[in-house]
Amino acid sequence: MSQQVLVAPVDLAAALGLLTRLPVPVDGARAAARGAGAAWAWPLAGVAVAVLAALAAWLALVLGVPAGAAAGLALAVQVGATGAMHEDGIADSLDGLWGGATPGRRLEIMKDSRIGSFGVLGLVLSLLLRWSALAALLAAPGWAAALVAVAALSRAGMAALAAALPFARPGGLSAGVGRPGGATVTLGLGIALALALLLTGAAGLAAALAMALGLALWGGIARAKIGGQTGDILGAGQQVAEIAGLLALAALA
Repeated sequence: MSQQVLVAPVDLAAALGLLTRLPVPVDGARAAARGAGAAWAWPLAGVAVAVLAALAAWLALVLGVPAGAAAGLALAVQVGATGAMHEDGIADSLDGLWGGATPGRRLEIMKDSRIGSFGVLGLVLSLLLRWSALAALLAAPGWAAALVAVAALSRAGMAALAAALPFARPGGLSAGVGRPGGATVTLGLGIALALALLLTGAAGLAAALAMALGLALWGGIARAKIGGQTGDILGAGQQVAEIAGLLALAALA
C-alpha cells in the first residue's frame, strides 16, 4: 500500500510491530510497504506500552508496595514491552557520539553491539531520572494519565525527529522504515497533544514544550556529530523526550 495514503488499516499493527514486542499479528508485507507512513500511529503504540506499565504500578500500589518500587515495576514493564529498543538506542548513541572523533567512526561505534562507558553511564542516568520522576508522580493524583500522555508525546516526537533530520547512513532500521511526511507527523502530533490535553490538562502543554526542547537539543547534537539520524538516534530521542516530560509533570504535580 502506498505511503501517500495518510491512514491505512495496517498502520496500528505496523506501529506496534515496530515499536513493541507485544504479540500483535502483523501483515509483514503491508507493514513494510507502509513504512514511515504508519508513523502517525506511533503515539498509539506508546499508549499501549504505558497502559501496561500503569496497570503494573497500580496493582503494586494496591498491594501496598512503596511508590519507588512500583515505579521500578512500571519501568520494567515498559522495557519488556518494547524489548529495550529505546534504552538500547540511548546507550549506542552516547557511546558513538562521544566515543568517536569523526562522523564515520561515531557511526561505526553505534553499530557495535558492545556497550562502552558512555553508554553504561547514560543508560544508568536515564533510568534513574525516569524512575525518580515516576516515583514522584505516583504520589500525586492523575499519575496514570501522565504516564500515558508522556508515552504518546514521546513517540510523536520521535516521528517528528525522523522527519526533521536526514539519514546519517543509507542502511539500518531508520532508513529501512523511511522518513515520515509532514501530514503523517502532524496527525501523530495532533493525536498525542489531544490525548495529553484530555488526560493532563494545561500541564500536558508544559510537558510537550519541555519534550520539544529536549528533542530539539538532541537533534542538534545528532546533526552536528553524525549529520543526521539513525534508529539509535530516534530511540534515544524518545528517551530524552520521556525524561523531559516526566520531569516537567513531576515538577507540576
